[in-house]
Amino acid sequence: MSLSLVQAPRSWRQVALTLVLATVAAQLCVWLDTPIPWMIGPLVSVSLLSVLGAPTESWIALRNTGQWVIGAALGLYFTPQVGALVASLWWAIALGIVWALALGLGFGAWLRRVHAGHLANLSAAQLRSTTYFAGAIGGASEMTLIAERRGARTDLVAAAHSLRVLLVTLTIPFALQWSGAAGVDLAPPAAQGVWPAGLAVLGALTLVGALLMRRLGRANPWFMGALLVTMALTLSGVSLSALPPWLTAAAQLFIGISLGVRFTPAFVHTAPRWLASVAVASVFMMGMCAVFAWVLSRFTGLHPATLVLGTSPGGIAEMAITAKVLQLGVPLVTAFQVCRLVAVLVLAEPVYRLWTRRHAD
Repeated sequence: MSLSLVQAPRSWRQVALTLVLATVAAQLCVWLDTPIPWMIGPLVSVSLLSVLGAPTESWIALRNTGQWVIGAALGLYFTPQVGALVASLWWAIALGIVWALALGLGFGAWLRRVHAGHLANLSAAQLRSTTYFAGAIGGASEMTLIAERRGARTDLVAAAHSLRVLLVTLTIPFALQWSGAAGVDLAPPAAQGVWPAGLAVLGALTLVGALLMRRLGRANPWFMGALLVTMALTLSGVSLSALPPWLTAAAQLFIGISLGVRFTPAFVHTAPRWLASVAVASVFMMGMCAVFAWVLSRFTGLHPATLVLGTSPGGIAEMAITAKVLQLGVPLVTAFQVCRLVAVLVLAEPVYRLWTRRHAD
């Protein structure tokens, strides 16, 4: 069994209190009719209390469980018909990858120019690696680990990614719901009913996939392992069971908590000027991605809202959950986000080496 499933938290009491708080906040968001209430409520409430110094805590086993459940839930949307549609849009997905790499490179170059005089304690190489990996649109933990190998200030890299994901998660769902885009790109999952025996088999198979991905050292193993196994089953026409709504709601709650606990008092005091510039650039990037999504929609025939989620500079789980709750082309959003993550993880270091060599020349 994976260690992360059985490792005890620092305080069971803090985990329990955080869960209670997050659940109350989620119920309040349901009452207020906010988008993705089971993630927005926990994210906002836990992050606010964490910043104020309250002893909030996320148990890693719950976070992994949340990613596991969401990965399986999204995989159920990949019917053979949807799979054929996604395959026919390979060129649009490739354009999305190129766009993400270019946008991240531009973001990093801008951060380097703005902070060259304010991070004088960093060498030229450290400043270059810090700003580059802070700007890259990829997984926060993966980019931070790569940045560490390159001698970057990992606290600044992690802070940039965390703040950007927070801003994207709090902005885009509200903007889409306000625009009336919810439900315009409906793609129902293959399984429509919950069957206990089939759900148990699905849970076992996806658990094996998650543990295998973790053993192989892949990025986001709990999410990707469950997603790939469920996708393979659904694309093959195998429909074991849908997931109960309460289970996906709990998964969103766990993910919201895991995002919220990152925002500690130390986070706020981490180079305020750096955080301010990341916030400004993140808003600009969201606007640029919205324009890119609108242009791409003219050529693909897809709804712009679906492509906004597919190309936005947020995390896979957060954008896919938004697509699922707002019924905005779940498989397409997932495909765009997953392919981008894999490509950025593979290409981030080679692009950095080329960028560094060009700067040296």
